Amino acid sequence: MIRRHEENHAVALMCRVLDVSRSGYYDWRNRPPSARAQANQRLTDDIRRIHEEHKGRVGAPRVTRHLREEGQRVGKNRVAHLMSSNSLRAKAARKYKATTHSNHSLPVAPNLLEQDFSATAPNQKWVSDITYIATDEGWLYLAVVLDLYSRLVVGWAMSERMTARLVCDALQMALWRRKRPRGVIVHSDRGSQYCSGDYQRLLLENGLVCSMSKKGDCYDNAAMESWNHSLKVEAIHGERFITRQVAKDHVFEYVEVYYNRKRLHSRLGYLSPEAFELRYVA
Repeated sequence: MIRRHEENHAVALMCRVLDVSRSGYYDWRNRPPSARAQANQRLTDDIRRIHEEHKGRVGAPRVTRHLREEGQRVGKNRVAHLMSSNSLRAKAARKYKATTHSNHSLPVAPNLLEQDFSATAPNQKWVSDITYIATDEGWLYLAVVLDLYSRLVVGWAMSERMTARLVCDALQMALWRRKRPRGVIVHSDRGSQYCSGDYQRLLLENGLVCSMSKKGDCYDNAAMESWNHSLKVEAIHGERFITRQVAKDHVFEYVEVYYNRKRLHSRLGYLSPEAFELRYVA
């Protein structure tokens, strides 16, 4: 504390008030930092670099994993301590509201997943949902299709309107990206967009199997809710989007540049979704 304030207050006065020896203080101030302190400073610099490269999206577990990939032997607790002491934290969560509306008279599909979000290969189970992003021009809606095997975002689409076309466009991208597999279970909530004739025809024409959550049960699509949460925490909260186009560019960077290719997923053994598929899919 004396070191921090010695430019504004007399050292002799602060030492007297705090009952510290002046000679002891000057000995401490002029003493070279220990090897441990120097190592901590180098490590803190690396932690800060990784934290900034990931735009504040990573906490101690992922920072530790990145450091180990760079060849450093370091423990998570040490990283967490240095992050805390240097005010480096992963972005915090906020509450958000649901977007799709299930109060309609359209037919709904049975729940085929029954909260089983495991998959042993790509293109067995996909989950989908719509979330929203606020811009100065108004709402921007994002529909996403996620493969449960690797948690890879295989399809997504954005629009200023929350329509059946939005979810169809996201599914069309997934079909194109995955080379039109058949027999995939595609799970969503029972919102009107997913129950629409256009979306159901797209499923039928491509041999996909429709599954829907029970009414009002967010746990039935928990894997997709978790992805929405990560998007909001890591890419949306704290940002101001002047136009919808700025928001679209931001989402593109998060999904295609960061999430699919760089973000380490604890469920995947701290691999990114793309790296996981490259390693385990022949």
